[in-house]
Amino acid sequence: MKKLAEAYSPENFRKRGHDLVDQLADHFENTIQEKNTKVIHWSQPKDEHVFWKDYLENGNQENLFSTIIDHSIHVHNPKYIGHQVTPTLPITALTAMLSASLNNGMAVYEMGVAASAIERIVTDYICKKAGYTIASNGILTSGGTLANLTALLTARKAKATTNVWNQGSVNALGIMVSEEAHYCVDRAARIMGLGDVGIIKIPSTSNFNMDISLLNEEYEKAKSSGIEIFAIIGSAPSTSTGIYDDLEAIAEFSAKKNIWFHVDGAHGGAAIFSKTYKHTVKGIEKADSIVIDGHKMMMMPALTTALLFKDGNTSHATFSQKADYLLEESKEEDWYNIAKRTFECTKTMASIHWYTILKTYGEEIFDEYVTTLYNLGHQFAEMVVANPNFEIAVEPASNIVCFRYINDALSEKETNSLNEKIRQSLLEKGEFYIVQTKLRGIHYLRVTIMNPFTTKIHLQQLLKQILAEVN
Repeated sequence: MKKLAEAYSPENFRKRGHDLVDQLADHFENTIQEKNTKVIHWSQPKDEHVFWKDYLENGNQENLFSTIIDHSIHVHNPKYIGHQVTPTLPITALTAMLSASLNNGMAVYEMGVAASAIERIVTDYICKKAGYTIASNGILTSGGTLANLTALLTARKAKATTNVWNQGSVNALGIMVSEEAHYCVDRAARIMGLGDVGIIKIPSTSNFNMDISLLNEEYEKAKSSGIEIFAIIGSAPSTSTGIYDDLEAIAEFSAKKNIWFHVDGAHGGAAIFSKTYKHTVKGIEKADSIVIDGHKMMMMPALTTALLFKDGNTSHATFSQKADYLLEESKEEDWYNIAKRTFECTKTMASIHWYTILKTYGEEIFDEYVTTLYNLGHQFAEMVVANPNFEIAVEPASNIVCFRYINDALSEKETNSLNEKIRQSLLEKGEFYIVQTKLRGIHYLRVTIMNPFTTKIHLQQLLKQILAEVN
């Protein structure tokens, strides 16, 4: 018991905890204020693997946490403008520690008394902000991928003419989604057994949003092939371009066809909190279900995602089954036994992130965050357009901007190759972190402005550094 007694020692934890909080506070200060000049210290996977393998045997355990920090990407640095990962609010480091320490699994009410009640309050609050009525409800789950899968399972249960959950696959089923939608929707559909033919990808317009004019034609084509369409998904926005689908038009179509309307708002659904940009999600209140990630545009640690249902009753039918040791039959809406409505059984106390932010800072902080970042996205696009050495793929609707370096003397193939090399060079130097994407065969550099401390000066420095790379 000697090792166990040492490992569970409150005094050891107190010392380590105080040391870690000091290290994290220094990390926040050094990254936000750019005392650390690099966003990432790039190394090849094989070299990093060798380092950590050796550290397990020979490294100083007193330096473990600081070494992990040094070898990790610094999302709080204003020059981190890459993937859709938020610089978490420092207070959520404490709520994450609280969740990890209490370890209330939340499958059934008695395993998560506080967190279950808090989750109901939080999801009711988000439902109201989305424009839903009191008939709605929601759950929190581990990420947008799982939330989108759950929403489509609910859609199938609600709209398909056969009960696949109980009877298995009898007839061909399908969904409709933009070709620009996040890959997790395609993955969810394949997990559900829809296959290639059951994923009806609607071509996008020149602005990279779903071409609404093609919906009826594609629906009838699928129907004539024997495919029963049970759902349509709107992107709010698409991951590659940050462009929103026309949610109102999709809602109108889904109503006519009596199919489920789901909105993947994992990234941009948080616009419901922005007075300035709420128009981007106009029509979202007509969706049967909505996904919004707390770890993207709401400053929370991964993973925490809200899945909202316009008719809360539908969420209780998704995973209908009996587990005598765990789940009891109930005549009332036992929202507090969360395992009945989630793919997960045990899950983290994610609700306390949302609740703590609301209690401490109020919903205004979400408005400030989304509005600040979307404003920066538009400002950066203006800077790119004003510079003859660059072009944008599409006028942005969010904080995602796709752009590229151009030179009339280069062929399209050479331009693609050059932009790819520019991105790799930036990665290896580590001062900025941006990503890349391909749109219709064209290679673009892709910026997602996630840090509210990023300024126009940082963005101008990025363009200047890119030009230095090619000169």
